Amino acid sequence: MSQLTSFFALPTPGPFVGRSRQLVSLRAELARPSAMVLLSGEAGVGKSRLVAESLEDGGLPVVVAHCDDLREPQPLGPLLDGLRVAHTAGTLPPPRPPDPEAGVLARLLPSLADRLPPAPPALPDPDAERARLLRAAAALLASLAPVALALEDLQMADPATLQLLDHLGAHPVPGLKILITVREGESPPGWHPGPAVRRLRVPPLTRAEAGRLGSALLAGSDAEPFAAHLYERTAGIPFLVEEVVRSLITDGAVDAVRRDPGTLADVAVPALLRDVLAARLRNLDEVTREILGAAAVLGLAADPYPLAAIVRTGEATVAAALQQARAAGLLHQREGRLWFRHTLARQVVHELLPPVTRRFLHLRTARLLEEQQPRPYARLAHHYREAGSPADHVRNAEAAADLATARGDDGTAARFLLDAVAHPGLPRPVRVRLAAKLSRSAIESVAQTSAIPLMRELIADRRLPPGARGELGLALGRMLRQQGEARAGYEEIERAVPYLRHHGRRARALAVLSAPDTVVDRHLSEHQARCAQAARAAAESGEPSAVLAVEIARLSLLLESGDPAAGRAVTAAAAGLAGHPRERARACLNWAQGALHVGDTTLAATMLATGRRLVDDADYERLRPLVELTTYGLELATGEWAGLEQRLLRFLDRPDRLPVAMPDARLYLARLRYRQGDLEAAERGLREVIAEAGRVGAPWPLIPARTTLAELLLARGDRAAGEAEAATALALAAAKGLPAWGREAARLTDSVKVR
Repeated sequence: MSQLTSFFALPTPGPFVGRSRQLVSLRAELARPSAMVLLSGEAGVGKSRLVAESLEDGGLPVVVAHCDDLREPQPLGPLLDGLRVAHTAGTLPPPRPPDPEAGVLARLLPSLADRLPPAPPALPDPDAERARLLRAAAALLASLAPVALALEDLQMADPATLQLLDHLGAHPVPGLKILITVREGESPPGWHPGPAVRRLRVPPLTRAEAGRLGSALLAGSDAEPFAAHLYERTAGIPFLVEEVVRSLITDGAVDAVRRDPGTLADVAVPALLRDVLAARLRNLDEVTREILGAAAVLGLAADPYPLAAIVRTGEATVAAALQQARAAGLLHQREGRLWFRHTLARQVVHELLPPVTRRFLHLRTARLLEEQQPRPYARLAHHYREAGSPADHVRNAEAAADLATARGDDGTAARFLLDAVAHPGLPRPVRVRLAAKLSRSAIESVAQTSAIPLMRELIADRRLPPGARGELGLALGRMLRQQGEARAGYEEIERAVPYLRHHGRRARALAVLSAPDTVVDRHLSEHQARCAQAARAAAESGEPSAVLAVEIARLSLLLESGDPAAGRAVTAAAAGLAGHPRERARACLNWAQGALHVGDTTLAATMLATGRRLVDDADYERLRPLVELTTYGLELATGEWAGLEQRLLRFLDRPDRLPVAMPDARLYLARLRYRQGDLEAAERGLREVIAEAGRVGAPWPLIPARTTLAELLLARGDRAAGEAEAATALALAAAKGLPAWGREAARLTDSVKVR
């Protein structure tokens, strides 16, 4: 085995068959100055092998990063581990002096600390710290280039690793070649490859290719007589082909199958691999089967020391058993250790364990891991869950979530909390505590869609304490709003307000309810009343941050109402927020949006410029999608249309970044197409926006979408339909008490009357 392939999670490399076209394509991508390729395919199809072959003899040092959902919470954990392994193996090239920001990694990579700049002090803002970590990783990779990064099993990646891929896609590093593998149909939730990522599907082998692989495994002996049956039984998955043929060789059944190929049809995929491995296990003695089962519980690597502790026997006995399993073709040697030949093989051995034995082995494994320092909370949570010990599982899952939160990884924290809170028999106080943590983590992660049903279930419990009802209701309302469910989110926060005991929290909730763009049937006067209530609650709280949040909401409401004094007030307030950069950035972007709503492009441009500068200076990555959306709205309003359609389409291709903004982006796209003369696409887009805005009860973008549709219909000569749409838009604006939102519809109506 070559040094390169030993770093990949590969079976012992057999013949490389049927991948010439994909290999040519992959090597062509690697010839580019920078490359990012995503290889997808089902388990066992040979994605890792194709990556290894494409990099073999390429002259590039390789960092292999394995994603694993049992890894302890650590942003960029796969990359950091891959760098450590390459450094230990001596294959990591000496980096050129990297950018000073790479010093952020000195604490996380102590073995490389002497090659990195000094670690800078931590930033107070978690968002900025996370952005700096991404830049530091990119800077280190740039200092190592030319280098290849092979990122395996992306479906198990942590959120920071996905963000790093987005960062590297947007800011390519010359000389960095990134090859990513992911199981087909299992892309990480909410992640969409950007335009810089080339996609390559690795298909199963054809019938002829499966036959050639079988013949090669038979050392040149012809497998053609049973190639069709081999293909049908393995679905062309190379790993299954190898396992079946090796079993035929071991059992001395090759000639029998040649005489009667139909005997291969007795077992069908996916049961085939299970039966192949079950037959091999039956040939092992009971002790070896138990040790191999314990190895399957422990993970892909089979190490004698922990296995001896788990099965309570000597290391010599374990070593002998592992060698017996290796001889049976269940394990192979890599990097000086014994491993399962494939993750599929480990899974099958794990599933073949009797349920009682499997739970017992997981429990013993957890007890062994309890002795480690620092405690491996993620693995402990996994093993206790599999052992059927919910209290221990919840305890460790919560600890893993706390660790992830402390490291700025809200997405991973939410995953552990969702897993823990799902136990049906949890005591109510524990469930409420976990849900409160989940609400804070899921607010800032892609876990919202999973958390929302759970939060609804909790709030429906009439025995829920009032304080918890308020806090969870507020969190649920915020999640629903962020997911674009305007009315549902608004009403959930309305129901939560009476239960919020903390004045500052109540002030912030009421400030949210003062925004007029979320529900159709609330008049401006009601939003103003909510804003006044928010101001009183903020004053009672004595919290400067609550007072500030309410003042920003008050000015937003003033601006949306079309008050002529709003522009001056907003401009003065923006200058006065200089000591609060994050709040100032959010406020300026919100005010830029409000200015666009009332047609004040000058104020929108001023506020956007300030907001964009603050986001760029402090790396507020979570605000960047709002900067982009507001920029597109301003470009549309001021006639700067060059390339705008492509930018909007790219924005819409990433709905996970800002779900609540998608209707506005679709409105901008439809308006742009109308302005460009594509009436059919414009009308289709406008009607989709109207239907969605009507479903969720959001007056914005419902009113401008109806207004633009009215303009389109009138331009096409459909006067009756155009007048009806304009009248509807005007009525909606009047019902909200926001004439500034209906100004364009009023202009259309007046122009029709003149004609």
